[in-house]
Order: sequence, then C-alpha cells, then structure tokens
Amino acid sequence: MKLASDSFQYPEHEQFEKSWGNRVVGWATIAAVIAPTLSTIGQSPTSQPNSSPHQPTTGEEQMDFITVKNGTKIYYKDWGIGQPIVFHHGWPLSADDWDSQMMFFLAQGYRVIAHDRRGHGRSTQTFNGNDMDTYAADVDELVTALELTNAIHVGHSTGGGEVIRYVAQHGKGRVAKAAIISAIPPTMLISDKNPEGVPMSVFDDIRNGTAYHRSQFYQDITIPFYGYNRPGAKISQGIRDNWWRQGMMGGIKAHYDCVKVFSETEFYDDLKVIDVPVLVMHSEDDQIAPYKVTGARSWKLLKHGTLKSYTDLPHGMPTTHADVINADLLAFLKS
Repeated sequence: MKLASDSFQYPEHEQFEKSWGNRVVGWATIAAVIAPTLSTIGQSPTSQPNSSPHQPTTGEEQMDFITVKNGTKIYYKDWGIGQPIVFHHGWPLSADDWDSQMMFFLAQGYRVIAHDRRGHGRSTQTFNGNDMDTYAADVDELVTALELTNAIHVGHSTGGGEVIRYVAQHGKGRVAKAAIISAIPPTMLISDKNPEGVPMSVFDDIRNGTAYHRSQFYQDITIPFYGYNRPGAKISQGIRDNWWRQGMMGGIKAHYDCVKVFSETEFYDDLKVIDVPVLVMHSEDDQIAPYKVTGARSWKLLKHGTLKSYTDLPHGMPTTHADVINADLLAFLKS
C-alpha cells in the first residue's frame, strides 16, 4: 500500500530528513503519527476554567484533575449539561485536540468531556502504566468520578483504541454509543493475522524520532498527518504549531511507550463483545492508520458497527475537516 509520495521533501532540516525522514513519510508516517498539546507548558490557550456544575464524587480531586488509584493525576475538561460525550485524543496529543468538537457539541446541548491521557498534556508524566489496559482503567475512574451514564465515547487514532478497550471492559450499562475516527483497531503491526499491516521497522523509526529527535520529529510528522503532502493541500501553520505544542507538553517516556501501545495492541476480542452501536469513521487516504488495515476491518467485527468512509481526507480530519466530521457524527448520535 502506497501511503505517501516518495518524492515529498520535508521543508526543513534536510540532513535529518535524509537519514530517516523518507521512511516517516511513507509507512513510517503512519506509525509516527498515529495518535495525537503543547507549547506553553502547563497551560492551554483554548481551555478555560471548569465552570461545569459536575464535580468528581469519588477519589481525590483538585480543580480539573482526578487522582486515580495508582496516584496518577488525570487532567480533564467538563463543560455543559445534557447527555455526556467523552472525547479520547490520539498520540501524542491532549484534550485540546478536540477543541472544534467540544465547542460544536456544547452548542448542540451536550455535556462535553475530554481528558489528557496519562503521560500526555497536563496529566502526570508517568514512567510506567503506559499501556492500553491502564488507559482504559483511568477512563473508567474518571467516568465513575463524574457519575457518567448513557454516555457517548468518541476517540481519534490511539484514542479510538482506548474507546474500544474501555467500552469492552468497563462500559457495560454506562455507554449508549461510541464512535472511532481514523482509529488503530483492530491492530496495526504486520503479522500472520495481519499480513497487510505496518512493518515493525516503521515503529522503530517512530520510537527513535520520539526519543532522540522529538522536537523536530513532531514538526515533520504533521505534514502526512494532515495530508499536507497531497497536491493542492492548503497548509495551515497554526494547525501544525498546535500539534507540536500539544506533543511537546507531554512526557517523552510516556510517548515512547505509547508507540508500542498503538502499534502492537490487538482489539479483535474487544470489538466482538461490544453490544452498543459504534460508528467507524475512516478515510481511504489515511497516511497514518491505513484504511484497509484498520477501519475497513474494524466495523465488520462489531455487532452493531456502521462504516462511514471518506475518499481523500487526512488522518487528522477532525481538525482539518471539522465541519464534515462534526455533521456526520451528530447525525449518528441523533439516529
């Protein structure tokens, strides 16, 4: 599967690019950017104080944080009233990646909630516990603390995997619907079960970029992530800067560990046991999570899955095409 143009050149740092950048633009782009805040450390210009009447009732609490059982502090936003929608971000981003959706669905009368995954954004920069089961358990503690029922869970990229694992293991009786966008299930890594998957060498490059070239790597990866290497693409420097801002805000060790999570975690069993409606939104031109490997397979494993595919949108389509994604997601929620 050809995911990106071999002729694409990064705009900067040619020496770095020649060493391993070309691989990132192709399959590597997929590994590198699978999941998606931050520049101004500890602060988000787009967030605001939590004015919601809802406050945690279990566990320790401190403003917009909840402390989970192992002592990790999880940052969250909780705005509005109505049926709750919980947004799960991708690697290596934060709750801020959902700004467009938070504002849109808040205006539609929903209660909107988004958290920074452990090791990401404003949450604790964790040394351990950076695995999908723990991610899902953290979500369960947040949902319990906020007393959420009849909730809708929406995840992008790695966050889509988090949604599937949470709903399968903890969501019984609490979840009304779910949606996964450009998501990693059922699995990314090539194997006998997944012969069209992504080679391990791609993920090794991502680990190397994250561990030793993070600042530049997080700038370069935004090009395929948002499809800015496609003919006629209109590049938004603001969008690229915001991705870098979010990524640099998180912990490097947690981001490094998360590469294994989004590349090797399998969700076959999780998908099969979910008994609520799930919308799978995926573009055939996704350069990060290849459509044929992920979305095209996930919906078939679900009991009540619906596929909404797009022809030429990028992996980061909730940001670049928020109007399209918001409208399609709203239609699903109201159906």
